[in-house]
Formats: sequence, structure tokens, C-alpha cells
Amino acid sequence: MQTSSQKTIEPHAYDPLIQGGFILQADFVKAVKESVRGSTDLEGLLLGRYRIPKAVLGKTLSTFFDCPYIPYDGRTLADPQLLNNLSHDYLRRHHWLPLKQQGDILDVLIDNPHDLDRGHDIRRSFPGLTIRFALGLRCDIERFLSATIGDADSGSIADTLGELVNDAHQEQSFDIESDGIDENDSAIVRLANQIIAEAYKHEASDIHVEPYSDRKETAIRFRVDGTCSTYMRIPAIYRRALVSRIKIMSNLDIAERRKPQDGKIRFKLNQDREIELRVATVPTAGNNEDIVMRLLTAREPLPLEAMEFAPATLKALLEIAEKPHGIILCVGPTGSGKTTTLHALLRHINTDERKIWTAEDPIEITQDGLRQVQVHPKIGFTFVSAMRSFLRADPDVIMIGEMRDKETADVAIEASLTGHLVLSTLHTNGAVETVIRLLDLGCDSFNFADAMQGVIAKRLCKRICVNCKEPYHPTAQEYDKLAHWYGIQAWDMLGVGYREDFQLYRGRGCDACSQTGLKGRVALHELLCGSDEMRNLIQNRAKTTEMQCLAEKEGMVTLVQDGIQKILAGLTTYEQVRTVAMR
Repeated sequence: MQTSSQKTIEPHAYDPLIQGGFILQADFVKAVKESVRGSTDLEGLLLGRYRIPKAVLGKTLSTFFDCPYIPYDGRTLADPQLLNNLSHDYLRRHHWLPLKQQGDILDVLIDNPHDLDRGHDIRRSFPGLTIRFALGLRCDIERFLSATIGDADSGSIADTLGELVNDAHQEQSFDIESDGIDENDSAIVRLANQIIAEAYKHEASDIHVEPYSDRKETAIRFRVDGTCSTYMRIPAIYRRALVSRIKIMSNLDIAERRKPQDGKIRFKLNQDREIELRVATVPTAGNNEDIVMRLLTAREPLPLEAMEFAPATLKALLEIAEKPHGIILCVGPTGSGKTTTLHALLRHINTDERKIWTAEDPIEITQDGLRQVQVHPKIGFTFVSAMRSFLRADPDVIMIGEMRDKETADVAIEASLTGHLVLSTLHTNGAVETVIRLLDLGCDSFNFADAMQGVIAKRLCKRICVNCKEPYHPTAQEYDKLAHWYGIQAWDMLGVGYREDFQLYRGRGCDACSQTGLKGRVALHELLCGSDEMRNLIQNRAKTTEMQCLAEKEGMVTLVQDGIQKILAGLTTYEQVRTVAMR
């Protein structure tokens, strides 16, 4: 319902909606009359009853007011410090919100930039600043407010930051480098907890705490679907207290700031949900410490069929998983789902007839039937010592969290040659490159060739949002790029011609994906199998190109080819595959 201080938007501002066929003139007149009666505002009627797309309505009003349109973005948080002296109820009633300040310029989101009364209120609230208006729909402004200040009945990050800012003004006599701020202060404790809870809510995989020198604010960044973005900033005076608080939660030495440390946090979100965070501290310039926390949500293993393997790749993988002995490696960059894939393999072969031991750091996924062991390198209980103890404990299958060095690789190869199936991970770029890496480490080429059953390389690329996915007919240039990267001969075998009915897919952008058109991730795979010819090449330490050519000749679908197949299936886009898989 409109208040007396809000100026109604002139009806002719909506003329492009009528001209564009989004609403009939008669329906628009009805909507205006109903909104004047005060039961529902005009924007709500147009979006709800007449189903005008938000992007269209926003662009129409943006053109009328000659200012940018900013839709709600779940990864963007208004600067909470700008709300410190403003009533949250007032902002909700009057539909405006200060977004961010850059120098003397303040960006304000408002549903009607021509409303003089609210313009005066804004300038009185922020004297001396140049106000730069942006158009926001009321529903989006409400969502920005809710994301920034939280629900009225619960504490929020904005409230905590407001408390910290007020304290910071009182503490200005402290040297910013001093320890005058207590890491056990209730606001600091709440802030650390709220950051972790918000990261989980936003489905972040990592939290980055980045302090700076002088009096520059500390940045908190979240990595969501592989992309980092700044979530919030906190006053510089609290950087040491926040870092120390996280180190206390991780059981790390708060007095040691000169060398990196590693730890873990078990964090209880609520009575039913607990997550684990892997914590790494790194000394940075200005006598600061960065902290990176990886969120590990303990969950059940996925079935292999749910991991979107190509049918031929899945069939070959299931065959080698049933082998009684040998090595199966899963390789890729950090966070590409290597451990998830190995646990899916273990789920497939986890039967009452098999004894399975795993050594992990940390244990991210648990499943019944596995005897899972947490290694502790600080006390000398490493992957190597764990594997040697497993060999005395009657195993059928052994999983080692990571092959970090030659000693681990040698013990794994030895175990696989003595009648055990060994699974492990490695950080390499591709399946064939994994073979070269292990040989370069000094592993015996004959033993490894005999042991190798398969190498799975993985990547994760962004998925097209299922809520706003739409087909389109690509240009000839786009088609030619796909054919080139797939390989012309292999492409011809697919039988995909450039015809009028040839379609690819993309995301329009919607609220669910924060207008990006992308939400979630899809896995790309390539599987190198240990054939007799491949073993001969490994024994002879052949070049990478020779092994790659033989693997493709024997039917290996490369990461790029698997990505292009998933482009054709409408799961992702060329740009996303190019980002993670093309060299």
C-alpha cells in the first residue's frame, strides 16, 4: 500500500509494455484503477496477475527514469554499514536502500527515482554525498533488505556489523595493530558463526577471509559454483580478532602468525545439521593472515549413475571397478569432485564379501561397510603408514585420499600388485598426463603399467539454469567451433549437421540463478583404460602425444569431447566448457 510520501509513477511510463504486447490497454487501465484503490500496488499486479516478466518491467522503468536497473542478486549484499542509522521498518515502507559507497558517491536503489520527498530524506540521511539512483522493483528491494538485515526476529550480519562499527568508533584510540580487541567478544563470536552459516546458505564451497594493511576493510569472499565474489566487508580494527576467533575454532596457535597452519572446524548449523570446515591460514603482506575455509558437508555417497557419465564411459568404469586388483586413479584440480567420484565407486563395490579400508584427510563422506581412517600427519600417521597398516589387516579394497609423493605411490603400486584394488586421487590436468607425472616422480614404469586399471580425469563446469533454459539456433561460427574442438573426424561420426533445426541452449537469467543463466555444476569426464597396447607404451616411457593418440583410437572420450556432448544435450554452454577443459 502506498504512503503519502511516495509519488506515484506516471501511467505513461508503462506505455512500452502495451506497445510491446505484454499487456492489453484495457487490462492496464483495470490494474491502475485497482492499485489506486490501495489494495495492491501496480507493480505487484503487473508481475503477479498479468505475468509481465520482471526483466521487461525493470528495463521499461529504467528507460523511463534514465537510470540503471538492478535486479536482485543473491550474491550481492548491500553494505550493512550504510544501514546503521536507518530504521529498517522505514526502508521497507518507503522502498529504498543504500547499496554501496564509492568515495563521495552513494548508490541508492529505489522504486521511483523521481519521488522528491524520498530524495530529500535520502540526502538528509547522507549529507555531503552525491546520490546516484538506480531503479529497483519493490519485490527486489525487499529481497535485498532481507538478505542484508535478516528477519526481524533473528540476529543478522548487519546487526552484528552495526554493533562492531559502533564499538570501532569508541575504540579509535586503539592502535589497529594492537591486541586491544578481544577475539572472545560476543559480537566477534557471532560474526564468525554468521559468516559460516551464510556461506552454507549460499551453497558456497569456500570462504576467504582477506585482511589488508593500514585501515582498509577486511574482505569476506565466497566461492559459489567455482566463482569468487565479495560477500561483505568488516571494519579493519577487527581483522585480528576475527582471524584469531577462527583459529580458536580450528584449534590452531593464535600466537603463531609467521607460518601457515591447517586445522578443522566442526560447526553445528542447527540441531539436525552439522558441517565440517577445512581451515588453512597463510601469512600475507602487512603482518596479516589470510584464512580459507572449505565447507565439507558430510553426506551419503552418490550412485555412479547420478554422476552424468557418458554411457560408454560408465560401462568401461564399471568393468574396471569389478577388477580384483590394480590401481584406479581419479585426477583433477582442487574441488573437482575426485573424492565424491571415488566414494561413488566404493558404493558400487561395497558388498558384504569385500573388506574395504580408506585413509582420508579429512573424512568428507561416510558410508556403512567401509572402515574409514583419519590420517594425522602431525603425529606421523601418514597415508603411507596407514596403507602399510591396512596391508596387515586383510583388505580387499584400499582407498588412499591422495598420492602426494613417490613413497605413497610406490606403496600403492606394491599393494595393487599383491592382490588388492587400490583407489586414490592425484592433482593433474588429464588422464594421460597422470601417467607421465607418476613416471616423472620416479615410479617404476613396468610395475605401474602392470598395476594401472584406469585413470578418470574430472572437471566441473557451470550448468545452465533449469528454470530459465531456452533453446536457440546457433550461428555457423558457433557450430564450426564445436566441430573443431571435438575433432572433425569424430564430429562427423556424431552425425550432427548444421541444419535449421539444430539447437543449443542457454539461460535467459531469472531470480533462481541471480540473472546469470547458470546455476549448479555439471561434471566432465575422461577415462583412460589400461589396455595391453597402453601398458606397452607406459613400459617404454612413450611421449604424451603417443599415449593420447592411442587412447583416443581405443575410444577414450576426452574432457573436451564430453563437454561438447553435454553442450549438445543442453546441460552447459561452449563458454563454460572452454573455461575449464580447453587448452
